[in-house]
Amino acid sequence: MIKEIFFVFWIFGPAGLANIAAFASSKIPFVKKFNFPADFYLKIGGKRILGNHKTIRGFIAGIIIGIATVYFQIYVYNNSSWFREVLPVDYNSIDPVIFGSLLGFGALAGDAIKSFFKRQMGIVPGRSWVPFDQTDYIIGGIIFSWFYFPLPFYQYLYLFVVWFLLHPLFTFFGYLLKIRRHPL
Repeated sequence: MIKEIFFVFWIFGPAGLANIAAFASSKIPFVKKFNFPADFYLKIGGKRILGNHKTIRGFIAGIIIGIATVYFQIYVYNNSSWFREVLPVDYNSIDPVIFGSLLGFGALAGDAIKSFFKRQMGIVPGRSWVPFDQTDYIIGGIIFSWFYFPLPFYQYLYLFVVWFLLHPLFTFFGYLLKIRRHPL
């Protein structure tokens, strides 16, 4: 069971880090020029589709981090016999640009879809919406990567539980570091 938990933590890491990177990129001054809303200010029913917090910058940062993370994973896999023994995947058969892009974009697309519903329901950006804030990126990452790198159903269950539990932990750390306004 420990190997399964480690595997789903590791294999979905690019999506989790992409989700963090999209948020963290808003704190980097030199990328402010990409701070353009991903919804291009469009509205439905008088309400913004996504709002100002879902940006082109966030999508670019998330996809880049997703790709970079898969490259890092391949490097570690190829240079560590322990990882090759523990991980039930051959990283030499994975294209890091495709897999990293799918996980990164999928995580952010899931978050954007959730934001659409939050805006339509009048929930302000940054306000917690349990359990959707904890699951949006997981569902998006799974859906987008499913066709390229399918996992057995039981591993998706492990993945969902592990990353669902990690989300509030990372959010709380962001709150302690004063980069998030709310602890959850």
